[in-house]
Amino acid sequence: MLLISCPWCGPREESEFSYGGEAHIVRPKDPDALSDLEWADYLFMRNNPSGRYLERWLHAAGCRRWFNAERDTVSYKIKSVYKISDPAPRGDE
Repeated sequence: MLLISCPWCGPREESEFSYGGEAHIVRPKDPDALSDLEWADYLFMRNNPSGRYLERWLHAAGCRRWFNAERDTVSYKIKSVYKISDPAPRGDE
């Protein structure tokens, strides 16, 4: 089981959290102007990297706040967590 460190509550077991998908997905400014293909791309297409990945988590059984995490998809290790309002950490890409 992962130990995830909530930015507000500190380290907790993974079972207290809900995964929210890829972080930093920007909603289109004018969704009505998108074609069906563009809308489907926004809704369903996500990165699936081997290595560094920025994702959202909800502390569902705790403070009920959303936050972002930087996780390595190969080792499953969480490298950092940060509030939604904070900028993404610089990667070594």
